[in-house]
Amino acid sequence: MDGKKLRRSHDQQAGKEAIYMVSAWATENQLVLGQTKVADKSNKITAIPELLWLLDVTGCIVAIDTIGTQTKIADTIVAGGGDYLLAFKENQGHLFEDIYCLFEVDVAHGIDKAQHSHAQTVNKGHGRLEIRECWATEKKEYLALVRKHQNWKGLRSVVRIVSQRNFCEKAETQTRYFISSLPAGQKQF
Repeated sequence: MDGKKLRRSHDQQAGKEAIYMVSAWATENQLVLGQTKVADKSNKITAIPELLWLLDVTGCIVAIDTIGTQTKIADTIVAGGGDYLLAFKENQGHLFEDIYCLFEVDVAHGIDKAQHSHAQTVNKGHGRLEIRECWATEKKEYLALVRKHQNWKGLRSVVRIVSQRNFCEKAETQTRYFISSLPAGQKQF
């Protein structure tokens, strides 16, 4: 799921604000499953649950960027019979701090020794090389260290993905973190 502002949907002279939409996208089929307009004077956080209730998410994995990492949204997905993969950044306060620290302690001591599930993909093309590595764990002792973990309905695993991109002799590395209701061994991460 993702939200976007519709290009050229505003009219400054008439005082009309741009239109924001939230869309559910089926990655395998490359198809939009549903959309809802974000209400005026509202935001994507309130529109996402509305769209989720319109869809049958039974057996689906719902991935949402940082704006959708809300306990109410996780509740809605689980209540609908789906699983979630929710991204988060520093703006999620304790959630980011706790999971970042869990993984960074493992990195400092050799993450390969931490017995997390691990997967790697390598993509080459058009002068670009991209390597993604994923570590995930569902160890109870890790989850118990996440403050307010009990508020995340169905929380089963935490995930760290490191993307390394090499293009035109430039190298970029990005580390992202997720929470999920899926078991840690899932290659879909």
